[in-house]
Amino acid sequence: MDSDLPDVAKLPVSLTIKLEDAAATEHFGRRLAGALQRCPARRLVIFLQGDLGAGKTTFSRGFLRGLGHQGRVPSPTYTLIEPYELSPLPVYHMDLYRLQDGAELEFLGLDDLPEPLVLLIEWPERAAVELGEPDLRLSLAFADQGRKLQLEALSARSAKLLSELQFVQ
Repeated sequence: MDSDLPDVAKLPVSLTIKLEDAAATEHFGRRLAGALQRCPARRLVIFLQGDLGAGKTTFSRGFLRGLGHQGRVPSPTYTLIEPYELSPLPVYHMDLYRLQDGAELEFLGLDDLPEPLVLLIEWPERAAVELGEPDLRLSLAFADQGRKLQLEALSARSAKLLSELQFVQ
């Protein structure tokens, strides 16, 4: 393990946050992007899970804007993957909702994507075996009038990312 990465066993690797509305969800996406800028990675895979309308694309919009994207952030439901050529980290926003079988991932060319990169993957459960484990699992659920966001760090780099959140407004 890299010396600048924390020992996952020594850090809180899970975090739950109450988000009041879509603006708070987008703001949290910006905060996570800010934390990523404080501890860049060569490759970061983030699974975005939750029911339809829970805020996965809203989070992604905030994350992309936090990395400097100025344009629209559509849901990639029909295109399956939307590339964002951001510097220093290109981001690939994916939505696997329409996949019938995980084997269809092969046609997206994920193995050919150059690093460094960030993969934001909505509906990863549609290809769980083929995708393997993410660095960070982000789950959104309806809670009262807002949302409950649960983050689970599954790698040393995502544990470091969560630890950096405290320094980002």
